[in-house]
Amino acid sequence: MISCVKQERRNWSRALEPTCGSGQFIQGLINADLDIREIHGIELQDSHFANAQKIANANRNVTVRQGNLFDIDLRKELHWKEDGPLLVIGNPPWVTNSELSALGKGNLPEKSNFKGLRGLDALTGESNFDIAEYIWIKLIKELADQHPTIALLCKTSVARNILKYAAHVELPISNAQIRRIDAKKWFGAAVDACLFMVEVGQFTTNYDALVYESLTAASPERVIGVRDGELIADIQKYNSIFMVGSGLSLTWRQGVKHDAAVVMELFCDDEGRLQNKLGETVDVEPEFIYPLMKSSDLFNGNECPRRFVIITQKSLRDDTARLEQDAPKLWDYLNDHSEYFEQRGSSIYKSAPKFSIFGIGDYSFAEYKVAISGMYKTPRFQLVKPFAGRPVMFDDTCYFAACRSGEEARALADLLNSPDCLNQIQSMAFTDAKRPITKKLLQRLNTPAPTQNKLPLSSAEF
Repeated sequence: MISCVKQERRNWSRALEPTCGSGQFIQGLINADLDIREIHGIELQDSHFANAQKIANANRNVTVRQGNLFDIDLRKELHWKEDGPLLVIGNPPWVTNSELSALGKGNLPEKSNFKGLRGLDALTGESNFDIAEYIWIKLIKELADQHPTIALLCKTSVARNILKYAAHVELPISNAQIRRIDAKKWFGAAVDACLFMVEVGQFTTNYDALVYESLTAASPERVIGVRDGELIADIQKYNSIFMVGSGLSLTWRQGVKHDAAVVMELFCDDEGRLQNKLGETVDVEPEFIYPLMKSSDLFNGNECPRRFVIITQKSLRDDTARLEQDAPKLWDYLNDHSEYFEQRGSSIYKSAPKFSIFGIGDYSFAEYKVAISGMYKTPRFQLVKPFAGRPVMFDDTCYFAACRSGEEARALADLLNSPDCLNQIQSMAFTDAKRPITKKLLQRLNTPAPTQNKLPLSSAEF
């Protein structure tokens, strides 16, 4: 990594490792031919700090401070002897705030909505962030007046999040690079990771990043960047195919979220009886049972659902207490398994009715839909028809647009599976992400209206 950084040929006279561990990077900088005359490290953990301090004791130009990075004001509390160009280098933690909290660690940043998320994003998974994201933003903001080069190992998703956030709040970064590393080889970690490097406050602000396949690659394989507030996976492809002008306005919906699959998701046994994932036969009112398709069903083109799902509400506002009168067998079944609902950790259920679900509305009961899996790299849209006289539901890994007729759904599926639309998606989607296709991405599709008179339902209608 240091060899890669050296290729930039910057004349850094100072270096900082913000989470220095036992001092591997500090020692690497000492050994490298970089003419760095002052090095600072920060470390919280006792044994790591002791090892790093041994390096500092042997080198007068090295200072290691024991402390929590999140409690240190880098603008005021780092006392430099040198005042030349600054290199920030290292390998901050690869965990999220919720993971670190679950481990019982105390070195968490102050709990705050530091990205300014709104509404449901602040309540759900969007509010969970990688510790490295917080570190990146802290470094850029607190060291901006020193115009540092920052080069850190991190998840590739963190690098992308920082680019998008920097563009959103206009942080002064430029010359960004993402160089992929084999995290499985080096760390035994099954995650997409990289060396992310940016210049801060030195050049004209730019929120594009060159993406290299390795630390040693001479030429970038593509350029990613922010356009209209959103991150684009391939700027060149995006510029060449993105359609300009007004198109068809589609409202995309996410499938049902219940977080109690062992109770809520059912299948038929060999004798045609419904069973849950606990192996129990389920006898409840049939009007609350709907066919269910999941990501693998959509991606593989399955036309017949293999599962069913219990739907307890028609809208988010429905009071599920009515089930005691309207569906006594279902009410008893749900209460017999209430522990599975009580274990649901998401904050969206905290003030919701008992046995409530999420992602449900009039649109869920449209007979015809066009749907796509969010979990696969290759985009593939599927027309979904009613099954056994019932509208098909999807789980929350899927996205769909509700349609008013089979004819309309066929026209929309053909349009979305056209090369132009698929190329748009591929220019915007990050295939290494856990969920390459998202609702936000689909809403950004600039889809031309089909020639048929009937158009898919707009947000005003559904």
